[in-house]
This record gives sequence, structure tokens and C-alpha cells, in this order.
Amino acid sequence: MSIIKTSQSIWHELVTRLNAAGTFLPQIFIRLILFWEFWEAGKMKYDGGADGNWFASIQDSFPFPFNSIDPSISWAMAMWGEIIFSILILLGLFTRFAAISLIVLTVVATAAVHWPDSYGSLGELWKGYAISNDGFGNYKLPLLYIILLLPLLFSGAGKFSLDNLIAKLSNYTDSQAQNSDLGMWGLALMAIGIPLMFVMPTFGAGLAVLGLIALIANKFITPQ
Repeated sequence: MSIIKTSQSIWHELVTRLNAAGTFLPQIFIRLILFWEFWEAGKMKYDGGADGNWFASIQDSFPFPFNSIDPSISWAMAMWGEIIFSILILLGLFTRFAAISLIVLTVVATAAVHWPDSYGSLGELWKGYAISNDGFGNYKLPLLYIILLLPLLFSGAGKFSLDNLIAKLSNYTDSQAQNSDLGMWGLALMAIGIPLMFVMPTFGAGLAVLGLIALIANKFITPQ
């Protein structure tokens, strides 16, 4: 019995310290790698200037409403979005806004460049989960970026961030509060469904509608 208690005590000591480190350490590494990837992409566009703008050649591939925007404007939006939002991610400032903005930017880029023109099944679509394009798309890297952005959207930048510093200085004690109700599911479904509409319109719209229904229902079901 003493061995079990000792093991439990050791495990408790380990877990509590890992939990403490988990409030800032994983987010730092995620923010660093995302900063570099998006900063590098934005800087390449900036260095290329107007002469390096290749958006005109894929204008028709952009999802609505971006296919109706002038390519020079789209180029500038993508360039400055990648640069500015990557810096915000690095600093941990307005992190959730920067994360959802980069998710939308990445999904639009995926629809225009990395998504297959057509697919007959999910198995065929899965063939596009690759780095090189063999005729089935190559959305592996952008999907990984989106997955890395999701923890920042849902959980924030962590304790080692300007967001956390601002919350402390403004005595905002509820920045890490949790509310696990139907509204949580609604917000999560909409956060995932709306960007997904650019590559899988029907499925993404379905998730967004379910999320909206959950948000509305939450007003009547959850005690205020």
C-alpha cells in the first residue's frame, strides 16, 4: 500500500508541475514556429513587391468574395496580414483575433492553391494530405498550421504573453475563466465551420448553422 501511495504522490508532483508549465511553455513554442512561418511568407511577398504578385494567375481559384477582389489588393491583404498577425502571435497580443485571422487567410490560400479541383470520396480527398501535389492537392502544411492556430484561438497565448500582462494590469481576473455550456459548443462549431466553408461549403455551413442554433438555444436553456 505504501508503494501505491508513494507512486501516487510522485505522480501528483509530476503532473502539477507539468500543468504549471503547460500554462505557458507549449504556447511559446507554438507561437514561435507560427510567427516564423507566417512572417517568412509575408516577407517573401514584401520582397517580391508588385512584380512578384502571382495572384492574378489564380484569381478564379479564390473562393467568394475574394475572387472578386483586385489581385493587387488581395496580395497586399495577404502580405500585411501575414506580417502583422505573425508579430501579434509572437508577442501574444490580441492573440485570438490574430489566430482566427490567420486561420481564415490560410483556408482561403488552401482553397486557391492547395485544395483538389474535385474529389469523389473522402478517401480521394485524403490523398491531398501531402507536401507535393500529385493531382490530388497538397493541403498538408496549411492544415498543420490551422491545427497549431486552434489552441491559440481557444485557449489564448498563455501566461507568457502581453495579453496576460494586460489582463493582470487591468485586474481582469476572468481571462482564464471557463463556461462549459451549450454556448461553448455553438461558438466552437461556428469558429470551425465558418472558415471551413471556403473549402467545404456544405459541411462548413452545416457546422456554422448548428453552432448558431446552439448559441440561440443556450439563451433559453442555460439559466442566466
